[in-house]
Amino acid sequence: MRTMHRLAIATVAATMFLGLAGCAGMSNQDKNTAVGAGVGAVGGAVLTGGSTIGTVGGAAVGGIIGHEVGK
Repeated sequence: MRTMHRLAIATVAATMFLGLAGCAGMSNQDKNTAVGAGVGAVGGAVLTGGSTIGTVGGAAVGGIIGHEVGK
């Protein structure tokens, strides 16, 4: 189970970094939203033991916070 948890976190982190590579044409607020969603997804996965609902919920909350910070 630990291996799956580590794999899930590594996958989310790699996806986040690859996604951020395409942020060159984004506004500052869009970048903050994307970063917030990525960080929230990782945080949600860690706090809930890798559950899908926790990861998606963390991404949603992180995206909203990143969007608001970017204003």
